[in-house]
Amino acid sequence: MNYLAIDFGTKRVGLAYSLDGLISTLPVIKNDPDLIKNLTKTITDYQIDKIFVGISEGKFSEVTKKFVAYLSTMIKLPIETVEESVSTIEAQSIFKKNKKSAKSYDSLIDSISAAVILNRVISS
Repeated sequence: MNYLAIDFGTKRVGLAYSLDGLISTLPVIKNDPDLIKNLTKTITDYQIDKIFVGISEGKFSEVTKKFVAYLSTMIKLPIETVEESVSTIEAQSIFKKNKKSAKSYDSLIDSISAAVILNRVISS
């Protein structure tokens, strides 16, 4: 099965996918009116079978749950939420270990977080 992980944010949405168990990041997309269109294109391009959305604790979890509910009305694939606590901290560690430039941080960190979330799902 091919999976898509989403690290949902109010400005940016990090994406990672898994094809035959190999996880790769995708470029971050903007959380704008084209979000669903861009997600649909990604789902089609990578022949995604299932979606996992990281969900945090606290107030932002309600925003993410509303996004998941809306997404489930727009995309007819199984969607599961995954606890994402400390995924950003883990992503920051991966970012530093790979010695990426500070300039690329904003464009990569959300997708690395999505890859961390997807790795948790696949590894469990």
